[in-house]
Amino acid sequence: MVQRLRVRYAKRGRLRFTSHRDISRALERAVRRADVPVAFSAGFSPHPKISYVGGAAPTGVASEAEYLEISVTRECDPERLRAALDASLPPGLDVLDVVEAGPASLSDQMECSAWELRLPGADLTLAGVAVERFIATDHVEVERLTKKGMRRFDAREAVLSLAAFEGKGTTAGQASSRPCVILRMVVRHATPAVRPDDVLTGLRLVADFAPPVPPEVTRLAQGPLDVRTGEPADPFGLDRDITRGGEAEPVGRHVGGDI
Repeated sequence: MVQRLRVRYAKRGRLRFTSHRDISRALERAVRRADVPVAFSAGFSPHPKISYVGGAAPTGVASEAEYLEISVTRECDPERLRAALDASLPPGLDVLDVVEAGPASLSDQMECSAWELRLPGADLTLAGVAVERFIATDHVEVERLTKKGMRRFDAREAVLSLAAFEGKGTTAGQASSRPCVILRMVVRHATPAVRPDDVLTGLRLVADFAPPVPPEVTRLAQGPLDVRTGEPADPFGLDRDITRGGEAEPVGRHVGGDI
């Protein structure tokens, strides 16, 4: 290994129903198609040195902020690698940004996530009341079935912000002209992880609020918590400063250019 690269990618549209294991396989195939000089582990069963950072968005959830690190055996231009890898993936699995890794741990940067939930057919007034009650409550205990059985935990403490408003349009490639309630939340990464569906369960418990149809959920960003804005900051900020000598770009900006 002579270089580590950090990759931000999105899963959009119908690919939100793809499992993390299948996405991992698709990315490994794309690495081979793009002739990325990926390093391999030693031993009897060598594996490409690709590590996924941050909690993967659950199956059925779209995301604009999934991250991985890849180790390569020769120096690569990050933007050329981004373009080659993106062209080797199916539409809906899109490589948004690649930077050369600095010395700081990327996993340590993943402190929180911003989520958007679109609730078609929900009542905005009822949603607003439920959000107010949830925020005003110190402890909201919910249950979720995990691999180790049913588990009870507090869904309130990890929620840094939560708001409800009316909107319509497109999220993660899903076009819709229907008015709907949008819930936007920033949730601190904790153990066990508090997911958007846990917050919805909490809203039902404190105010008997439940969307009439399953929500459309998108992770908008994840990274270090910016205490000034209360939102996730760009986890690649330190890498850009070190390797390019420039300013960190906004989290939502897409970059667009042979290895």
